[in-house]
Amino acid sequence: MNAVSTATSPTQDLEDLFEAHFGRITRVIGRVIHNQARAEELAVGVFLKWQRNQQLPPGWLYRVAVREAFDELRRIQRRQRFEPLFAAFRPSPPTPAQLHESTVEQNQVRKVLASLDRRQSALLVLWSEGLSYNELASALEIAPNYIGSLLSRSKESFRKEYLKRYGTQS
Repeated sequence: MNAVSTATSPTQDLEDLFEAHFGRITRVIGRVIHNQARAEELAVGVFLKWQRNQQLPPGWLYRVAVREAFDELRRIQRRQRFEPLFAAFRPSPPTPAQLHESTVEQNQVRKVLASLDRRQSALLVLWSEGLSYNELASALEIAPNYIGSLLSRSKESFRKEYLKRYGTQS
């Protein structure tokens, strides 16, 4: 009889072990962290660790599962302890008045851009997206050495038109 035909493949061993123990491993982890979805993720990680060294006994899975569960529990507790500290650095969401003001300002800018020469408007929009002078020149089919002066004139035209229409500069 051929030795290859009687031996099981490493993939088959992992699949068999996974089927036999995944549910229990997940429950062990879930009891500690009280999050079923995260418990399943951690359980898969335990099996992947076992796959690296398949000579380990199945009992090893449970030992690692418990360690993973308590490590996750520590991460959760640490996150809960430090999140309030970081909350002070997070920007607060915009108020309805701020959202309205932003929308009004965006509409004003769009109207001013629409009133400018097409090439000036295109240049300002592309420049605001961070294109380099060479990229601007290529996109607008203009010699690169003219971009600086054209951009300066476009900004000045925008500023004058905005002030004329709305009285203040954004």
